[in-house]
Amino acid sequence: MTQDIRTRYHHNGFCILKKPVLDSDCVSAARQGMDMIRAGEYDTGTPPEPSPWNPGDDPKALCKIEQPQQANQAIRALIGSSEIGKLAATITGAKMVQVWWVQLLYKPPTSDDGTAQTRVGWHQDWNYWRTTWAPSSELLTAWVALSEVTETSGPMQFVAGSHAWKEAGGGDFFSQHIDRSSFSVPEDQSWREIPAVMEAGGLSLHDKRTLHGSGQNTSDEPRCSLAIHLRTDKSRPADSEGHGLTRFIDDADMCPIIYGGRVDSAFVVAATPEISA
Repeated sequence: MTQDIRTRYHHNGFCILKKPVLDSDCVSAARQGMDMIRAGEYDTGTPPEPSPWNPGDDPKALCKIEQPQQANQAIRALIGSSEIGKLAATITGAKMVQVWWVQLLYKPPTSDDGTAQTRVGWHQDWNYWRTTWAPSSELLTAWVALSEVTETSGPMQFVAGSHAWKEAGGGDFFSQHIDRSSFSVPEDQSWREIPAVMEAGGLSLHDKRTLHGSGQNTSDEPRCSLAIHLRTDKSRPADSEGHGLTRFIDDADMCPIIYGGRVDSAFVVAATPEISA
């Protein structure tokens, strides 16, 4: 399996682990933590970072909350999972893996009147990170399902091989028009969408340049997830003043190292033994 997920990741720009990877109790607690944050309850005593959605906003709209681990202990425990770190190290060969930003994503079922804005437009994460990290930085995202993700619940869709297209067009996370016409597809490539369907506790990993987006949730249940953004030892922050997305990188609670070790925000000091194929 190790060789298979490594091959899939490098060939497609992502890999999907449909079966649970994380402990069910940890996932269940993080799901409860999500509900607490959405209700404005913070068991750490600290709210999340300013976000596109805040308690009191439209419950039928897509909920995206920044740095939820700042507000909830159970979510903080989940993002520190060594299982996520080992998987990221397996597919990248990294000596160190660190969480550097997290987003809570709650997609409610489509409202009866059809007005809910819950789509996520096609985009490359790198389009939003290029001022935060040096261009050659190795960055990826672990998207963890806190609920079952089915074909009807608005699963994330990956465009296979698009990580190799470089800047295909950037895209817009908040666009409600899932339109691919603005993207440049190489002549020898094709646009092939793969849905990230998985059980609660499953996850996907995708490269910083892989195009992805999602449609409406037409099921009867909310789609609940965490996007855990990761960096390896082959990365370097570009924000020397520490005011941007890397401003918490030296805070072990907010940005835990989940595989290996480091001296500072740029260099590795020690690593756990290599993972064999």
